[in-house]
Amino acid sequence: MSGYRAEVIARALAQAEEKFFVAGGPGGQNVNKVATAVQLRVSVYALGLTPEAYHRLVELAGSKLTKDGDLVLTAREYRTQEPNREAARARLTALLDEALTPPRPRAKTRLNRVGKVQRLKAKKARGEVKAGRGKVEW
Repeated sequence: MSGYRAEVIARALAQAEEKFFVAGGPGGQNVNKVATAVQLRVSVYALGLTPEAYHRLVELAGSKLTKDGDLVLTAREYRTQEPNREAARARLTALLDEALTPPRPRAKTRLNRVGKVQRLKAKKARGEVKAGRGKVEW
């Protein structure tokens, strides 16, 4: 499965379209002149995901996924293009990695006999308390 995972992530990074734009925030006068923020766009349909992985990705991506099936990630936390590009690519890799990881099946809890008896005893006591409530007959 790890080969498939690496293949999908490599395909996503190869198909990613990067667009740089002017970002607000710290950076002084430079921030108004230089396009440092990056928007990464990848078509989810072109990745060749399994149906299960696709549904997990849709769930994880939320509003980052467009109606056309494009995954759009934005990075603007750094003052230069290269660190923002690396941050966006790292986010894409992490998102795909999480989507490609199947959830662990829930282990059924096992209750021993003593625990069951205690639970039923507590329920009986609680029922008696509640039965004692209500109108009092004179």
